[in-house]
Amino acid sequence: MTLDLKITGGLVYDGEGGEPRRADIGIKDGLIAEIGESIGDAAEEIDADGAIVTPGFLDVHSHYDGQASWDPVLQPSVNHGVTTAVMGSCGVGFAPVKPADHQRLIELMEGVEDIPGVALAEGMNWDWESFPEYMDALERQDRTINIAAQVTHDPIRVFVMGDRAVHSEPATDEDIAKMRALTREAMEAGAVGFSTGRTDVHRTAKGDWTPSSEATIKELTGIGSALDGLGHGVLQAVSDFDLERDANAFDSEFDVIEAYARSSGGKPFSLSLMQRDFAPDQWLKIIDRSEKLKSDGVDAHFQVAPRGIGVFLGLQCTFHPLMAHPSYQKIADKPLAERVKIMRDPDFKARLLSETPVKLAGPGSSAPPLADLLIENIEFVAMKLFKLGDDPDYEQPAENALGAQAKAEGVSVWEKLYDTVLEDDGKALIYFPIYNYTEMNYENVLKMMRHPQAILGLSDGGAHVGTICDASFPTYLLSYWARDRERGDRIAPERAVQMLTADLADYLGMKDRGRLKTGLRADINVIDHEALGLKPPRMVKDLPAGGQRLLQDARGYRATLVGGQAVILNDAVTDARPGKLVRMGR
Repeated sequence: MTLDLKITGGLVYDGEGGEPRRADIGIKDGLIAEIGESIGDAAEEIDADGAIVTPGFLDVHSHYDGQASWDPVLQPSVNHGVTTAVMGSCGVGFAPVKPADHQRLIELMEGVEDIPGVALAEGMNWDWESFPEYMDALERQDRTINIAAQVTHDPIRVFVMGDRAVHSEPATDEDIAKMRALTREAMEAGAVGFSTGRTDVHRTAKGDWTPSSEATIKELTGIGSALDGLGHGVLQAVSDFDLERDANAFDSEFDVIEAYARSSGGKPFSLSLMQRDFAPDQWLKIIDRSEKLKSDGVDAHFQVAPRGIGVFLGLQCTFHPLMAHPSYQKIADKPLAERVKIMRDPDFKARLLSETPVKLAGPGSSAPPLADLLIENIEFVAMKLFKLGDDPDYEQPAENALGAQAKAEGVSVWEKLYDTVLEDDGKALIYFPIYNYTEMNYENVLKMMRHPQAILGLSDGGAHVGTICDASFPTYLLSYWARDRERGDRIAPERAVQMLTADLADYLGMKDRGRLKTGLRADINVIDHEALGLKPPRMVKDLPAGGQRLLQDARGYRATLVGGQAVILNDAVTDARPGKLVRMGR
């Protein structure tokens, strides 16, 4: 047998956490055909000498639901070794949908996930109504990497309940039966699971609550039961446990989450986990309740991130510290270069710094209340604002914060922030780790990642495009945690690879990927681990209708293969489009 391709001389990590070994890998017809020290001839060869070879990475938490319908490349995930991305997280998506509700779902995604509504409106062709039709449309699109879709709560609720869905009305028994039937239909068409969102931070572009945010136990369990009896499926949820409205609501909200997790007939369940400054011990409560669920037979997991859950602030971004000042609001619509020129005028600077910021959130605004809270407490917030640098450093000490620098320089925090956003001709980005950085280090992040119920997630690939670029998590885990970290313990490279591959494939029930074994898909990364690293995030305008988004490039990826074809060679995207829609249960 002549192989299509072989990878030679690499240090092979099997994905299961075992010790790596030197071996060659042979590929035939998109599958791994041989692994050993001496394999057959091949039409092509990739030299992996000095590199590590891993299974392709999986991402269980992305938001490419709209982008996947027009974009064949799916950056930034493809640049960071991801070969299978699961979208449809947090209850927001685009199917099922009636023609009259297109704009309503766009406003949901725009508000919740910070994806420009004009880009969605121009990019999506809406050649579907039902979820099976949506999957058919996705299947027709060529792409670099594989995708899988969760069916999402918000569009199903709108599809069934119409205007009642967006006015926080409880679903009737008939409504719930219809939502359950639609979910079952989607699962039988190959959806990987069902997701819901229950957080006050998520708002539509008009500032309204999301349809699913206050769903009752009866509704959630009714929908979750659609997975009962199927051979596949996961449940996913995000919740802030009503902290904005009731700081003592944790147990009652977790009771709702628990009932939802139990409703699917034993399917895996995952809940987002992070440390919040305003409830610094809540993550420990989530772990405690999740451990009790696990001990009672529920396959409960929590999705964790390998660094702070943060946002970028800057003149090009969705948010920045000066956007609530009246003088800035008068020039906010001008091109960047014009704004920078105006802001460099000393008189304009003095006038702006003398002003009191106005409220951003409120009725009719998509800005979350957190935006006002941050500006009102800027002296405190500035103690967690950092420059990343050309070699991005996400775990910096307190003395590096812009607030600390302002104090050392004898200037006001506002002046320091003003000068910082003007750096690099107004393209400078300030990093603000909102979550997971309460103690100004990653010791709690490490505890989360090491918990046996934890799975790596929360990258939000394709979402929050004007504020976040966390689709780079895989590169960060392998470079920082598995090689560079000096402020505390590291994670062994073989364990880091396992977290990105077999752990996630097992959670999703994808038995054909996530490991380097003969007969499995040839989704493979060849990585120069010593050179692996991140470049600074950058803003680009490449979305439909001129929409902009943050991208973050990586270095060190000699090759990323999807189905045996290289979609990345030497860090650059190729013309190959072997990615497929994963239909579970087929």
